[in-house]
Amino acid sequence: MDDQYAHVRPVQMGRMVVRAEARGDGAHVVRSVEALGAYPRSIGDAIEGWAEKTPDALMVADRHGPDGAWRRLSYAEVIAALPPLAQGLLDAGLSAERPLVILSGNEIEHLLLGLAAMWVGIPYAPISPAYSLISSDFGKLKHIAGLLTPGMVYVSDGAKFGRAVEAAFGEDVPLVVKANPTGRRNTLSFDALAATAVTDAVAKAHEAIALDTIAKVLFTSGSTGMPKGVITTNRMMVCNQEMIRTALAFLRDEPPVLLDWMPWNHVAGGSHNTGIAFYNGGSFYIDDGQPTPARIGLSLRNLREVQPTLHTNVPKAYEFLVAAFDEDPVVRRNFFAKAKLVQYAGASLSQHVFDGLDRAAQTELGQRVMIITGYGSTETAPFAFTTTWPVTEAGHIGLPAAGMTIKLVPDGDKTELRLKGPNVTPGYWRDDQKTAEAFDEEGFYKIGDAIKPVDADDLSKGFVFDGRVSEDFKLSTGTWVNFAAVRKSVISACAPLIRDVVLTGADRNHLGALIFPDMEACARHAGLPPGRDAEEIIAQPSVAQKFSESLSALARSATGSSSHVARAIVLTTPPDIDKGEVTDKGSINQRAVLAARAELVERLYKDEPGEGVLDLPRERT
Repeated sequence: MDDQYAHVRPVQMGRMVVRAEARGDGAHVVRSVEALGAYPRSIGDAIEGWAEKTPDALMVADRHGPDGAWRRLSYAEVIAALPPLAQGLLDAGLSAERPLVILSGNEIEHLLLGLAAMWVGIPYAPISPAYSLISSDFGKLKHIAGLLTPGMVYVSDGAKFGRAVEAAFGEDVPLVVKANPTGRRNTLSFDALAATAVTDAVAKAHEAIALDTIAKVLFTSGSTGMPKGVITTNRMMVCNQEMIRTALAFLRDEPPVLLDWMPWNHVAGGSHNTGIAFYNGGSFYIDDGQPTPARIGLSLRNLREVQPTLHTNVPKAYEFLVAAFDEDPVVRRNFFAKAKLVQYAGASLSQHVFDGLDRAAQTELGQRVMIITGYGSTETAPFAFTTTWPVTEAGHIGLPAAGMTIKLVPDGDKTELRLKGPNVTPGYWRDDQKTAEAFDEEGFYKIGDAIKPVDADDLSKGFVFDGRVSEDFKLSTGTWVNFAAVRKSVISACAPLIRDVVLTGADRNHLGALIFPDMEACARHAGLPPGRDAEEIIAQPSVAQKFSESLSALARSATGSSSHVARAIVLTTPPDIDKGEVTDKGSINQRAVLAARAELVERLYKDEPGEGVLDLPRERT
């Protein structure tokens, strides 16, 4: 370990060892040599095992009790709750062809229904609440409903989700609600479903499930069109947890404790994070907060009451936490008190956030806590790569997990990554064409990303993410632009004021940028209170100056046209989910933004920059 990490709190980690093989066609195959241990038939079987070993241990808690009090269920209580719910699903005619759909967010009822469905071999599909509550045309929800042909829909609040249910689902699809039934269709309360008399049909259906039984259908965010339903099998879920435990060996030492907000319609929250708790006999506290100005306070309240042993989150959440540590010593104490590890995913962790976490840990503990990251996708369940050593640079994804094989295929100036392993999906729900397109002739999943080794002579140092294979483009001069590198440089130059950047310039004379600012960060920079109008925030002299000076300095440092962002526009309207500009998890769809804002793109290439266009020459004028 490097000297700079000599004072990291000790934590037991697994080994990551790979073997590489060069092929005559220029490709390389890299295999993990770590043996993957045995795993149970399903996540339900893992939970049942813990219910026998530690029946009274806390399994899950949420804040839906009276006045926001914690509701808690033990492993034994969860297992006891599943058969009546499963019987209710079977009685309603749900099956492998007529799955359960859940539209609302994280809560105990959602968890129990999902587990009950999987218990008897019924796939369950958790759908992003944004498709019901933010979308105005329900286009993605209608697409999903048509693809799934569901046998039942569950919502926490019939009134809140009523419009979406009526718009997307036929009247013959029964609805289960926790509160506020709509009265417009065959509606059953959750409590009534949970009181169903159990027959031997549940035991027979449970005995029949297998490793390759479909457990979930998880919908991708639709960044390149309508969402695709990723088939997730029992095998994918349990072998992925064994891969995680092989890498994060401390999970074997004691049951983990997680406090987590990440949505269960995403693989990170609903499979990776919940699975870490349940596969290892741990406790999962459902955080009702989010990394936004309006809801971060709820997360801080929960951290005053819970001491997690593992933190896995998005970089934005850590940014909020770092800002809170100095003002709230109880939050800082509970965050670090039992923390074995800090893990981030979804985007790079900014250096000031990295440093803030280190500084807070040193203040609280007198030592650092290991920070790691990894890599994967919905199609890989998601865990595919990880570091088992402290991360030292942005973009580092580590090495392939135990049981995985990767293929590295030359693609122009990049190296395309393809993956194979028991955690990889068999394909997409009712879409043979997309399934065929996703795999090569050897059965490797074509994830569409590029990676490169940290050190070509020493693969033990791991790999670095190198952008999407299809994102790079050429200027009119024929010069290739490394999209990922340029995007990263723009965001870093203006940190923390930028949320994301859309680059322009394909077949044009120069690079341009449409910038989605982080409005909360910009307001803080200007000393404004939350809730101000976006145009007012961006017009503040201090904000405008920061963007102008930072981007001008970046332009002057450019080494050529492929890295020189010559013009930019700071946007004041957020990305539109109905136009496909943003996914439900906040990822920007570059192509959709360019199409929806074509007029702004043209403004970047007029002879004279107009109002709102930052002109950024490489030389001082």
